[in-house]
Amino acid sequence: MIVKMKKTTILLGEKYRDSALKELRKLGVLHIQDVTPPVSADITHLETKIENVSKALLVLIPEPENLLHVKNDKAESFIDNVLSLNQQKEALLRELEEQIEIHKWFKRWGAISYASVQALKEKNIFIRYYVADKNAFKTVPDEAIIHEANEEQNTVYFAFFSESAEDRLDFKEDPMPPVELSEIENKIDELEKEVEKINEEIKRLSRYRESFIDYQLGLEKQLELVRVKHGMGVDDQISYLQGYCPVEKINEIQKTADKKGWGYIFEEPENPNEVPTLLRNPKWVRMINPLFEFMGTLPGYKELDVSLVFMAFFSIFYALIVGDAGYGLIFLLSTLVFDLKKKDGPREFFNLMYLVSFSTIVWGAVTGTWFGAEQFAQLPFLKIFIIEPISSFNPDSSELIMKLTFIIGVIHLSIGHLMTAFNKMNSLTALAEIGWVLVLWAVFFVANNIVLGSEMASITMPLLLAGVVLILLFANFQKNVIKGMLQTLGNLPLDIISAFSDIVSYIRLFAVGLATVIVATNFNTMAIGSGINSILSGIIAALILFLGHSINLALCGMSILVHGVRLNMLEFSGHVGVQWTGKPYEPFKE
Repeated sequence: MIVKMKKTTILLGEKYRDSALKELRKLGVLHIQDVTPPVSADITHLETKIENVSKALLVLIPEPENLLHVKNDKAESFIDNVLSLNQQKEALLRELEEQIEIHKWFKRWGAISYASVQALKEKNIFIRYYVADKNAFKTVPDEAIIHEANEEQNTVYFAFFSESAEDRLDFKEDPMPPVELSEIENKIDELEKEVEKINEEIKRLSRYRESFIDYQLGLEKQLELVRVKHGMGVDDQISYLQGYCPVEKINEIQKTADKKGWGYIFEEPENPNEVPTLLRNPKWVRMINPLFEFMGTLPGYKELDVSLVFMAFFSIFYALIVGDAGYGLIFLLSTLVFDLKKKDGPREFFNLMYLVSFSTIVWGAVTGTWFGAEQFAQLPFLKIFIIEPISSFNPDSSELIMKLTFIIGVIHLSIGHLMTAFNKMNSLTALAEIGWVLVLWAVFFVANNIVLGSEMASITMPLLLAGVVLILLFANFQKNVIKGMLQTLGNLPLDIISAFSDIVSYIRLFAVGLATVIVATNFNTMAIGSGINSILSGIIAALILFLGHSINLALCGMSILVHGVRLNMLEFSGHVGVQWTGKPYEPFKE
């Protein structure tokens, strides 16, 4: 459920701001909302420090050995040292790159002495260095004095000798750098040693990495405190701050305020869009939270908490999309191994993986799908679980499974409208949601008729008419009934068509699940279709099976995010009115 919040205003003397903020941080129950934009030199200074730590952490070795500790008062100078070393290193690397580029010239042309070239100039012998492709090289004038120095694939490097500085050939010139080869090599060696020296110093400082992280966390806490302080409102000598507090925590603020002599006001939030969302569910429902966090989604304060329905149907979608008990077994065993290995691991994520893995195994078992191999399904122990009408290897099962996906869809969407109706139970508009449930079931029968060719149920039109009447009468219920009906009528036809489209979209569960089975079966056929008659063919078959099923598992993961999450986030959420506009409840705390 979404915890009810109260808008909270705390008033106090301006000189008590710092002590009051420390007390509020100890309480850790108030989600602060700025009264004024927090602007201060202190904020800028702390932000710069935090940014410097982040830059330093990118430079340091991620997992250094033999960690050391440094106190916060010295951490800043250590971080400045890291950044300074990195700047020196970057400058050296730029210079090194320039020297290496110069050295490449000598690799192309050889160990030519610059002093010797200059001595030849003094005797009016001039050398120019040219690059040409083989075809162009053939066009060099016969009277030109040249020397072919090097040839790489289709490129020729040649020197042109003349008695005049003005003589040139019509080719791309590659001028000699004004330096001796030995000087370049010595410079490169010197720069590499300097870079290595800096790397060793950075490696040494990396041993303080954990201390730097702790220092950064401390700075972030300071920044939070300073932001709140400068985001408070000030009126004459009175300072005040505002925020949102869970209803059950109000008494904690009241007790502290009475003790410290603060003024306070608790009131109902005026703008739901400003109120943070705090979800509070039983442990077994909270297993869906990792998925919400991964998607970065949260229902708005005035929206419905759909965690339970989301979790239940996500596990169903997961099972139908993966569709293979063998894959489900891999997920289950992998989760178990990581769970045992990481005793303090992400409990909610592990629980979610246990749920979806078990769901997949159950669906795979009843459809007889084990690694896409029909032979496994025929084993006596596994065969007893198969429900033949929906077996993956029964050519007549497709229509029934498609119908099953439509049933799942209409139930899923109906639950959404029933939840909305329950939420509006004190208003006649709840009857419009009941009308939508009737329309959905009528549309379900239409979808069966159009898509699957099933006979139209006799109850279809009565359901549709009853639903439309309820929607028209109560969706925009007001004193002027006709006006309300006309407002609803404008969008109703498109909304009904959209409902039809939403139900049909659940057929993707069948299509993606079928694709998983087909891909697995095809890889099995590729690997062992013609039998294994040698060690080499056995190794090749094993590689094909491993790579093929690995690819299929990866595709399953993508399909779950694309299709399994979509049906909850879009189709279902659209019918229940959840837009996922919430912002998390983040109390000001130590």
